[in-house]
Amino acid sequence: MEFTKIQGVGNDFIILNNMKLGLSTDKFPYIARKLCKRKTSIGADGLIIVDFPNGSSDFKMIFFNSDGSLGEMCGNGARCIARYAYINDIAPKKMTFETTAGVVSAEILENRQVKVKLNNPSIIRLNYNIEIDKIIYECSYVELGNPGIPHLVVKYPSLKETEEAEIFQLGKFLRYYKELPKGANVNFYDILDENTVIVKTYERGVEDFTLACGTGSASTALALQLKKCVKENYTKIVVPGGELFIEIEIKDETIQSLYLIGDTNIVAIGNVIDEDLIGKWKDVYI
Repeated sequence: MEFTKIQGVGNDFIILNNMKLGLSTDKFPYIARKLCKRKTSIGADGLIIVDFPNGSSDFKMIFFNSDGSLGEMCGNGARCIARYAYINDIAPKKMTFETTAGVVSAEILENRQVKVKLNNPSIIRLNYNIEIDKIIYECSYVELGNPGIPHLVVKYPSLKETEEAEIFQLGKFLRYYKELPKGANVNFYDILDENTVIVKTYERGVEDFTLACGTGSASTALALQLKKCVKENYTKIVVPGGELFIEIEIKDETIQSLYLIGDTNIVAIGNVIDEDLIGKWKDVYI
């Protein structure tokens, strides 16, 4: 079973081309849990399946978190799958593809950079403060797409000097916050200057901090721009895995477009040789 592993600023994904494999979709949650587990398999933040589109797009992207749960979409995953689709002649430099959260467009830029137009937000709550143990956290809540990817944007001063272990329990608590029926990805942020923001994201499905979260970075930049906390519509987001850039177009107080831009890196191309998979399904070929 051929796979490709691509990472975007530290967010890493295993990609399988189901246009060739022809596996039934009920197998993917198990495959995601198996292959994404670090140390005992390839290891990744998520599994991305490339499949035939239902409509006129170039292909369909099906995204699974490392715990096997189906994700609405993944921003860095979308950038990585766009690069994969281009180098494998599945799509041209400018492409569209279907996701659970809607149709996404992408463009292959120079020097491994990929630009993805994310789905516009379906829900924005700029002032969504949460009190925990008599401490009030300044938050915003954003859902990108429909059904939306839920993001909690949490102000955390001195985040640059804060170790993830110090905020792990807080991130876990907020990820399951009782008033958010779908839970949320939790994006802690601190503003470094008028258009540079540091972000550390505790991701649902991974249930830990990741090196980057594309939709989380975009949701953070969007909330801060709408609250006029950053100066320009082109925000640099510094994440543990590198840098992402968010470009926002707003006209007459209406969000026209939301772009995620950043690096991609093809890490490995090879064959899955996993005896547990072979033992479970005879039709998963090596």
